[in-house]
Amino acid sequence: MRLQGKIALVTGAASGFGEGIAREYAAQGAKVAVADLNLEGARRVAAEIGGLALGGDVSKAADIAAMVDGTVAGFGGLDVVVNNAGWTYRNQPSLDVSEEEFDRVFAINVKSVFLMAKSAHAALLARGGGSFITISSTAGLRPRPGLTWYNGTKGAVNVFTQSLAQEWAGQNIRVNAVCPVMGVTGLTTAFMGAEDTPENRKRFLASIPIGRLSTPADIANACVWLAEDSSSFITGVLLPVDGGRCA
Repeated sequence: MRLQGKIALVTGAASGFGEGIAREYAAQGAKVAVADLNLEGARRVAAEIGGLALGGDVSKAADIAAMVDGTVAGFGGLDVVVNNAGWTYRNQPSLDVSEEEFDRVFAINVKSVFLMAKSAHAALLARGGGSFITISSTAGLRPRPGLTWYNGTKGAVNVFTQSLAQEWAGQNIRVNAVCPVMGVTGLTTAFMGAEDTPENRKRFLASIPIGRLSTPADIANACVWLAEDSSSFITGVLLPVDGGRCA
């Protein structure tokens, strides 16, 4: 198993990409802390994979600290962090987005990474280093109109990743981002800005050369590679998992 002996914390892991990552990490031998604002959902996933359920809001410093502390207390350390929790607003003219929506998308997508870096750094160092992974988006590489402020959150995450990778490289902490194209999650309709009908999906799929949306398994497989020892020389990478959209 590729992650035998690793201890991982995955945020937003009660559903979607996060659940897929947590399940594959467990299948590959990792001990997994399943963190989510939806504690009931986190408990369901944790019970099914033999993990640890943790609740909390990733935009709150105390909650992030509790996630890290809970992982260390429950499993004895921390080797891998996956910042997966994210949010978007409905695709629309960018000047129609409210200040409340703007603040929320930056708090969940950007501030959470800052808070996790501050909370998890010491725990990763205590294990001799580790892997700090953020689920970004193709929106931060090749943005689409209608999601301008969301795109900006992913652009910020990408720059964080490349800069922090250089800062932490000498400490044996690798920092990378996975950039999925849209997948079938609870946010699909918001990303499309329209109902997820076969006609609307067909228009979106025309921009993806391989011709399908991303799946939790696609993202999980990328995250396994970035967490395992075989990628020990990989840091500062913005890895598109996008069927060729950004090629």
